Amino acid sequence: MNKTLKIVLVVMGLLIVVVLVAPFLIPVNQFRPTIEEKASAALGRKVELGNLSLSLLGGSLSADNISIGDDPKFSSAPFLTAKSLNVGVEMMPLIFSKTLNVTGVTIASPQVTLLRNAAGVWNYSSLGGAAAESQAKKAPAEKPSGASSAGEISVEKLTLSDGSIIVGSTNSQKRSTYDHVNVTASDVSLTTKFPVTVTADLPAGGKFKLDGTLGPVDEADTALTPLDAKLNVTGLDLASTGFLDSSAGLGGIIDLNGNLSSQVGEVQTKGNVKFSKALLVAGGSPAGVPVTVDFNTKYNLRKNAGVLNPSTLNIGSAAARLNGTYEAAGEATVVNIKLDAKDMPAKDLEAFLPALGIHLPKGASLAAGTLNSDLNLTGPTNKLVITGNVGLFNGVLAGFDLGSKMASVASLAGIKSGKDLNIEKLTSNLRVAPTGIQAENFLAVLPTIGNLTGAGTVDSKNALDFKMLATLTKEASSAAGSAGGLNSAAGALGGLLGAVTGGSSSGCSSGGGLKVPFQIQGTTAEPKFIPDVGGLAKDLFKSELGCLGGKSSSGATKAQGQGQNPSDAINALSGLFKKKKP
Repeated sequence: MNKTLKIVLVVMGLLIVVVLVAPFLIPVNQFRPTIEEKASAALGRKVELGNLSLSLLGGSLSADNISIGDDPKFSSAPFLTAKSLNVGVEMMPLIFSKTLNVTGVTIASPQVTLLRNAAGVWNYSSLGGAAAESQAKKAPAEKPSGASSAGEISVEKLTLSDGSIIVGSTNSQKRSTYDHVNVTASDVSLTTKFPVTVTADLPAGGKFKLDGTLGPVDEADTALTPLDAKLNVTGLDLASTGFLDSSAGLGGIIDLNGNLSSQVGEVQTKGNVKFSKALLVAGGSPAGVPVTVDFNTKYNLRKNAGVLNPSTLNIGSAAARLNGTYEAAGEATVVNIKLDAKDMPAKDLEAFLPALGIHLPKGASLAAGTLNSDLNLTGPTNKLVITGNVGLFNGVLAGFDLGSKMASVASLAGIKSGKDLNIEKLTSNLRVAPTGIQAENFLAVLPTIGNLTGAGTVDSKNALDFKMLATLTKEASSAAGSAGGLNSAAGALGGLLGAVTGGSSSGCSSGGGLKVPFQIQGTTAEPKFIPDVGGLAKDLFKSELGCLGGKSSSGATKAQGQGQNPSDAINALSGLFKKKKP
């Protein structure tokens, strides 16, 4: 072995010894106070590290664990904890001059708790703010020798790997957990912009990704830090977020693509969101068709309030316009949104009706027609209420023979409507809440039958409770009469029925044929038509009979002229709804 080779081997041996032994000789724990001090200064929160170790081969300092305190106004528990912290450092300055130059920070398996108070302020808002404000007040002469201000902190690469984020509010014990959170940022500085990427798994499946630039950090409120990013959310299950009341029956899957820009405390978001398997009321079923919305919003971070600019909602080829306001200051976001729809194809809306708790009768389908609506969506998102009016025009409910369904009411027996139900007009005022649907001023104009008017409810179990009055066409009245419905009344009621059904020339009645009160019960999938001479139906019928107590043109009352008392007539009319004996 020549002399040169021996020297090389000796040097290599010495280097190996240095690499192996130096970590035990360098008291790296002496840098722990420095790291804690710089980190605490940068974040404005107390930072604590565990035992430090040095790796010359990896060029890094490692801590067993890390803890970052929360804002005491929110919680006494840590804001962030992690199993380990790895700080990349330049080794030569560290070994020869004991100078700590950080090249990168990696936090493994962090757990972050994000809390929002009743005013809508988040606990991360004060990160770095207090420290920056305190530093700004100091005169240069007061600055300790060798100390670094928060603004001087710079990290080439910051990584949070395989973490979890717990989200909740200070006035509730409900928490939602987002796992496998990864954050990567480079050239991190509190005073300049830097690129950042955030990815996470969503509760109950789904993915989240944000990719853009962040900074410079707002000294007064971290939440106001400028941000320009692309946002992508896939498969977000609303029922798993923890922000909706599960008993209200609200749910669905959200997919979102958008651009987010936050400047001077105002966030503008533009993009497209798809709402699949929507559920809007308890007792409903997931919609079979997705809703898509091209949206444009502006949100004021200081006021915790926003505006939904005119946006477009689509269900198939059916389109509607949305606009309004929303506020997120409390535990739940409160909205006031207006929906305006004109000439929406009814056929495209059929698969969405189950989300509202409306199931078409078995075997029936909306084959034609257009829908108009003017609705207001108000209240907290976990207890959303929809009010307004809807109208279906020139509709066809294919595969539904209403005449045969109504035959259970004797006075309506014999009416022929055909296997498909033609609807000239169907209008109602609606109130849709998590507990069900309430319909007022219901009117259905059916060419082969007549007019159906009334009101009722569809509860959270899809049960119907409607009080109705059918004003039959003369043709339908004749069919009902030939089936025995009219002949079941007492003979003394003949003249009275003439007045009630439009046979009188007095003008008391508005015209048309026989008026028959009835109820609709069962479910929307299996409606049941039953006689009703009590309740609301009785009142509706009584309003017609009340005309008989008025003055005729000759000055005598109609009741006197016909020898009938309206209350007696109502009792006698109950016979109309009894099945005729064979």
